Amino acid sequence: MAINPPLLALAVGAFGIGVTEFTPMGMLPLIAEDLHVSIPAAGLVVSAYAIGVLIGAPLMTLATARMPRRRLLVGLMGIFTLGNLMAALADSYGMLVVARLVTSLNHGAFFGVGAVVAASVVPPDKRAAAVAAMFSGLAIATIGGVPLAAWIGEVLGWRAAFWGIAAVGAVAMLSLRFALPPLEPEDAADLWAELRVLARFQVLAALALTMVGFSAMFTLFTYIVPILRTETGATSSFVTGMLVLFGTGLTLGNWLGGRFADRSVDGTLAGSLAAQSVILVLFAWGMQGQVTAAVLMFLWGVASFASVAPLQMRVMEQASEAPNLASAMNIGAFNLGNAIGAAVGGFVIDAGLGLPAVSLAGAVLAGAGLLLLLALRHVRPVTLLTPC
Repeated sequence: MAINPPLLALAVGAFGIGVTEFTPMGMLPLIAEDLHVSIPAAGLVVSAYAIGVLIGAPLMTLATARMPRRRLLVGLMGIFTLGNLMAALADSYGMLVVARLVTSLNHGAFFGVGAVVAASVVPPDKRAAAVAAMFSGLAIATIGGVPLAAWIGEVLGWRAAFWGIAAVGAVAMLSLRFALPPLEPEDAADLWAELRVLARFQVLAALALTMVGFSAMFTLFTYIVPILRTETGATSSFVTGMLVLFGTGLTLGNWLGGRFADRSVDGTLAGSLAAQSVILVLFAWGMQGQVTAAVLMFLWGVASFASVAPLQMRVMEQASEAPNLASAMNIGAFNLGNAIGAAVGGFVIDAGLGLPAVSLAGAVLAGAGLLLLLALRHVRPVTLLTPC
């Protein structure tokens, strides 16, 4: 796809959101020491963001249903910038938690509305590729943005990292303002229409598929650093290199998923989930060697993010009359999948099953997602909520 200014502007915003979502995970010891709290307490900063995404996605989308799309997206990045400025200025643990909650309010609505906008500025046969182009900012953030922010945090302090992320937010605001056309909201956009469409079984099933399918990735990814250090015997520099390699795989997978989903959404999803399941089974064995671990991590990244665009497209197609709320809720489903995956991986470790079993648990979840997808292809569409 040729360079498309609206898609590029949306990708800049996605890049900033990706950096701010994942950066605190690598700075928890710095934050805990500076604010005089324990590392588990500092970890609640990450939880606060996830909770904010789940709550903010439907509330922000419904509250802004009649706002012009360009003004809305610029405003959402304004909230993002404000939240990161608050984090940079935070002088207490409580203020940092509040800052992260504020920052998270834009997340679901930006990706949800942004995906709809991205699909609307390209020909119909390029819609999935356009959604993938926007999400490429999120994938690229894992390659360069997150490691750079972590390095800045180590050298200049964790607040400096948030100052930098706020600057990205300002750039995204300007990019969206000048690159997007003045898009008006859909005439049919109203509270009842959005809720009625969201209540369709097929839409809820698509959200469940996102939740289950994406939990497979985070079952392992949440604990990948201790796994690499313990099972692979990796040094800190090797771990960093592996994470960059994984991020490169995510970026390639995101691009491939968008290209193939324009041909077949369900076919791309089935291939992605099947590949994840096989790769995660192999990784349970391959994590013992550095070469095999590196190869499998790259392939795992490709398979994992190949599902992002088709999962988003599946929800948008099932909710085609009022896609904004369903699209935003799908972002919440991604984050809920993150939390479920982390909980499953933690349960496996606490049960004493060993770190390789974490990868096998992820394979089971990917397989469950594939079975759910196959089952949904034979379910008749129904609506669970009807007008009074």
